[in-house]
This record gives sequence, C-alpha cells and structure tokens, in this order.
Amino acid sequence: MRDRPWLASYPPGVPREADTGKYRSLKHMFEHSCTRFRELPAVSNLGCTLSYADLDRDSRRFAAYLQSALGLAKGDRIALMLPNVLQYPVAFFGAMRAGLVLVNVNPLYTPRELQHQIADSGAQTILILENFAHKLAAVIATTGLKHVITTAVGDLLPAPRRWLVNFAVRHVKHLVPPWTLPQAVPLRAALALGERQGLNEVEVGPGDLALLQYTGGTTGIPKGAMLTHGNLVANLMQISAWIGKDLTEGAETVVTPLPLYHVFSLTANLLTFVSLGGHNLLVTDPRDIAGLIALLKPGRFSVITAVNTLFNALINAPDFAGVDFSRVKVVVGGGAAVQQTVATRWKEVTGTTIIEGYGLTETSPVVCVNPLNIADYTGMLGLPLPSTDLMICDEQGAEVATGEVGEICVLGPQVMQGYWNRPDETAKVLMPDGWLHTGDEGTMRADGYVKLSDRKKDIILVSGFKVFPNEVEEVAMMLPGVLEAGATSAPDERSGQAVKLFIVKRDPALSAEQVLAHCRKNLTGYKVPKYVEFRTELPKSPIGKVLRRELR
Repeated sequence: MRDRPWLASYPPGVPREADTGKYRSLKHMFEHSCTRFRELPAVSNLGCTLSYADLDRDSRRFAAYLQSALGLAKGDRIALMLPNVLQYPVAFFGAMRAGLVLVNVNPLYTPRELQHQIADSGAQTILILENFAHKLAAVIATTGLKHVITTAVGDLLPAPRRWLVNFAVRHVKHLVPPWTLPQAVPLRAALALGERQGLNEVEVGPGDLALLQYTGGTTGIPKGAMLTHGNLVANLMQISAWIGKDLTEGAETVVTPLPLYHVFSLTANLLTFVSLGGHNLLVTDPRDIAGLIALLKPGRFSVITAVNTLFNALINAPDFAGVDFSRVKVVVGGGAAVQQTVATRWKEVTGTTIIEGYGLTETSPVVCVNPLNIADYTGMLGLPLPSTDLMICDEQGAEVATGEVGEICVLGPQVMQGYWNRPDETAKVLMPDGWLHTGDEGTMRADGYVKLSDRKKDIILVSGFKVFPNEVEEVAMMLPGVLEAGATSAPDERSGQAVKLFIVKRDPALSAEQVLAHCRKNLTGYKVPKYVEFRTELPKSPIGKVLRRELR
C-alpha cells in the first residue's frame, strides 16, 4: 500500500476508512432516514416545511407517476431544471425510488445549452419550473423528449400561500415569460395521479447509475460524469465520517444557498444531511442578499455552506453583522478557492472559521476537507477523506517529491465511472487503474495537507514562468478598495502571455496605478499584471465561481 502521510494528521475520532457500503443505494439511504426521522423537519423553503414523512409521501407519489402514468423503467433518464425549491428533493428522491438516472440541468442555461444536454443525455422526461419553460418550448422539437412536467414556485406550499406566491411570481414580479408546451402536465396533477397508483419497488444497487452530472464545459462541450449510487453513497459516508463526531443525528439545520443541481450542494447538503436526519433550509435566490440575511438572522442553523463570492457579499452587506452565529458548528467553503482576506473578515464578523474543502464533479464531489476544529483559515484544501488516495504527479504520471507542484490525482470509491458516451474524453482523465487526473495543479506537504495552485488550463505562462491566477487574485483582494478580482492571461508579443487583472471596485476612487503599485509590492515582477480593467461585475457560474474563461 502507498504511504498515506495524511492519516497521521487526522483529527481524533475520524476513521481511516469510511463505511462506504452502509447503504446499497441512495434509495435505500433515503427510505432508511424517512423511517428513522419520520416526524422531524426535512426541508424548508418560502415559509413551508416538509417533514421526512411528507418527503417520503410526495417522493413516492412522484415515483409512482413516473412508473405508472409515463411507463418509465429503471435506467431511463429524467431531467430536472429547478432551483432550490421543495420540488427538487421530492423529484430527486422520487427518481431514485423509481430507479431512474437523474440529469441536473442548470436553470440559467440558454435554449441551445438546454437542447444539447437533453439530446446528449437521452432524457425522455423533464420536470421544469415554469419560469424557464419558454426556453424548452424553443427547442423541444429537437430534443427527443416524450414527457414534460411543469411546476410553479409555490406548488408544494399549502393554500392559500401557494396561490399568493404563484400569483406574485407570475403577475407582480413578472418572472414567467409566455410559453406553450401543449403536452405538459402540471406537477400537482402528476402527484395526484401518482397517489392513486402503487409504487412498484425497484431493486437499485451500488453499480447502478444515479446521476449524469454535467461538467461546466471549461474545456469545450459539457460532458456528463457518470456517478453511480455507489459513488454518491461512498462520498456522503466519507463526509459523514469526517463530520460525524461534531454533528448530532436528527438535530442539525443546514442553510443551503448553493443550487442543488450543482453536485457540491447536492452531496454536501441534501444527501449528507438527509442521511443524518438534518433539516435543510433551501434558499431559492442566493443573490437576494437581504432575503438570505433575513433567513440567517434568527440564528436557527448549525451549518452553512457557501462559495467565496457569497461569503464576500455577505460580509459586505450592512445588516450581516446582526446575524446570530452562536449555534453555528460548521461553515464550509467549496466550489472555488476561498480567499484569505475574505476568510479573515468572515472570522472577524462572525467568530467562525471557514472550513475549506476540495472536490470535482468527477469525484461525487468531495476529495479533501480541513479538520473542523481548526482555529483559523489555513489556505489549504485539507486532508484526503477516509477511503481516498491522492498523489501529486508530473506530466508523465510519476509522483513528484514532497512539496513540489504537480497535477492532483485521486483514487477512491467516489470517482466517476467515466463520461457519458465519451470514451475518448474518459481515457484522457481516467486511467485503467482507476486514478483520476483532475487537471488541477497542487502540492502536498509532508503531513499530508494538500494545497491548490490552480487549474492547469488557467495557469498563465509569462516567458515560461508559471503564474497562478489564485495568487494574483489573493494579492489584489488585500487592497481595501477592491471588492472582487479575477486574473487571466492576455496575449503578449514579448513574453507570450501577460497577466490581466479584472477588478470590481469597493472604493470608486481606486485607480489602476494604485492596483499596480500594490501588486508590485507583493508579487515577483513576472506575476505583476500588465493590464488592469475595471468592471461593474465579474462573470460567475451558478455557484458563484468567477469564470476566467469568459474574462479571457
């Protein structure tokens, strides 16, 4: 067995191996939790709460409808195009109970992107929020979809709240563009029909596909990572092994502002906390910072997950200092690198430490996490989770010396089976022995802690010297007048590439000369930006990651 130096750094009580075979499938895990935690709150949104009994009932109704009315069989694909609303967990677990393969679709997709994902995945069915139905209407003829189920934001709320919310969304806020889908069935009608049908039990095992989770497409056309029930159960059990000694079953409330259609939020929030009998507070629009602060203010939560840009937006909001953090046990940062300045200010305002982790769509997604008992933000990705192997490799795939920069490679039960219908792309990243080449550059210390340098494709080569955008952005964020920063490459006749820095100002008087002077003081010459461009905002992914490819 390879030397695993990180095991000696594990906190007391964390096992070397996780019980990755505790559940045969997500279906088994979910039904187990519904039995154990039946009367406890499972999910809340827009002032309404579903208990585990409610979630059990509604997901069963949805699964029965898919089986009986639509005739879907084990292995068929179903797409969900939903934000964080109560319908998401109902539909997700309903699909799992029917043995279907779920395809998460980003609601922000354009019709072209939606068409590609539906056609590529071969999904026959889609559940879509009516706010986005106009996009589907524009391309449905080219997708091969046979069944469309539509839902409104407030559909699972009790009357009269349901009527009021749906009226406000449609006619006050005007958030539902006109659409026509003659074959569409309303979700409430589907659930009513499913209630009259019996659910045919489906045997789902660890080797069965659960998700086609599409990557962001940073290297071209988005690809569907094939994640099995075994992959996802393994990862939620690895996470549970890491946090289990600090959290209490049936007693935790987690705030979920990141979209569940993103695998980080899906696994770390929904799946992990359902397995623990936790209560998920679903945030439909995390860009509504005032609304999010109002949700947080009473302090009735013990865990929150977010990304750097959301942490930054919260600490810069005037009312955030009034949020009660006295019950908070864990604050997790993932999805993108957390910046030191943001983590420091967060600690000053809230008294809590951001625990950073690391993962990828292809690893279900979590690979590394920092111990929960760290006093301050470390800037490290943390330690590989139980039952995970990790090494830093050179271009030839050989392990580099301790402390040297190389590609992060991962082996473990959470690693995907490959990319859907793309054996050529799979072969580029997934080796025959199971090792996944992540495309991320990093280092490992002698004690097993891993540090991210940057994405290989984002690294800027200035006269042959590597410049890591994360480092440039970190330095820029140290300047008090900077609110957000993004660094990327720009063509340069002399050096091949040069560093270009994009800034969103906190101080309107901030000048490019001040930014460059600050960078010269804190960076080696070749790392100093040659260009500084001010923007009113930076392009971001649905979870708030700055999209460097769009800046390029």
